Amino acid sequence: MSLRVKELIKSYPDPEKGRRRVVIDVPSFEIAMGDHIALTGQSGGGKTTFLHCLSGIIAADYGIIEINGTDIGRLSESKKDRFRADHIGYVYQTFNLIQGFSALENVILAMMFSKQGVDREKAEALLVQMGLKDRLHYKPSQLSVGQQQRVCIARAVVNNPLLILADEPTGNLDEANSKEALALLREVAKDKMLLLVTHEQEVVKTFDKVIQMTAINVA
Repeated sequence: MSLRVKELIKSYPDPEKGRRRVVIDVPSFEIAMGDHIALTGQSGGGKTTFLHCLSGIIAADYGIIEINGTDIGRLSESKKDRFRADHIGYVYQTFNLIQGFSALENVILAMMFSKQGVDREKAEALLVQMGLKDRLHYKPSQLSVGQQQRVCIARAVVNNPLLILADEPTGNLDEANSKEALALLREVAKDKMLLLVTHEQEVVKTFDKVIQMTAINVA
């Protein structure tokens, strides 16, 4: 099982120059199961856009993004949504938790989009593993920043995805919470593909595999 990218290009209109500006140009990129890779580079270098393309959140202009043999670019939007729910976990820097839902409900919601269906006991057990046994029914506004990130991690992995994409998952955390969240993420992703975007050198140092992303490509 692997993620394979070939000749991936993503561009956006540049109103100042009157033409499209290439943000992502990746000739070749691959991750195998069990690989944990840190993706780093300058701000504005296209790291988040790259993750969005890999997850199917946005469509690339050209190229192949193949996850476990499925080219997600060839899927309809509805099939892409279902594939993402079943095979891709996304950890957002800003958490993107639904404020009106409890921690448990946020995790259960992710299960509702997967063919695996809702398993309340599994969701509860995962949040307990994240150290949130006494916070299952707390709303995001009642949780600390570190606790919200743990809910986000639980939501990302609850459907047992092949690929976990994490966009600056420690960017809003203090040092103690950063280390804790990273350790939890690495633990639940130990036998999966993990691609983590970060600009923090302390985080980069914990990865054996590090890729530098320039303004337009993976080098």
